[in-house]
Amino acid sequence: MIKLYNEDSNELIGEISQAQLNTLIDLLVEETQEDQDYYINEVTLDMLAARGADKSLIDMLRQALGDEEGIEILWKEA
Repeated sequence: MIKLYNEDSNELIGEISQAQLNTLIDLLVEETQEDQDYYINEVTLDMLAARGADKSLIDMLRQALGDEEGIEILWKEA
């Protein structure tokens, strides 16, 4: 499993599958091939949903975003 964290607070957001991680990697911009973090906001979440990302992944990220304008998420293999 892969664990997602709020990069700023180091708070665990939740665990995702390899398929869900592949969706993030495929649909979001990485600065380098070793990049393991992404900026998430409402526009990003809407785009992920429109492109068929798993609903449970979107729900998890929306909950993590909460009232924030945007957050950096970081993934790590467990």
